[in-house]
Amino acid sequence: QVQLVESGGGLVQAGGSLKLSCVASGGTFRRYGMGWFRQAPGREREFVALITASINTYYADSVKDRFTISRDNAKNTVYLQMNSLKPEDTAVYYCAADTSFGGEYDYWGQGTQVTVSS
Repeated sequence: QVQLVESGGGLVQAGGSLKLSCVASGGTFRRYGMGWFRQAPGREREFVALITASINTYYADSVKDRFTISRDNAKNTVYLQMNSLKPEDTAVYYCAADTSFGGEYDYWGQGTQVTVSS
């Protein structure tokens, strides 16, 4: 069983930055693919970024060149650095773990709210 706890959300003005953290417990973190997703009110959850166990990274087009995903295996933590934030980035952000190595995320955090004001 893997537990994921996100933190770092908040209210920020457009153009500002936030750094989200997600701490994992109860597993072998370094072996897992980790992802960030978000869900805005009235919209479906969408992919934001992922980082593989071998430190390959992938981003949604909407956040490429603004967001950076990284991980610290010694701290069992994955980060999402968000720069040049826009009002349309407002959402609940979730981290997720792929522990079965099949590309499916089987553990999810509770989410952290990010609100970007214009």
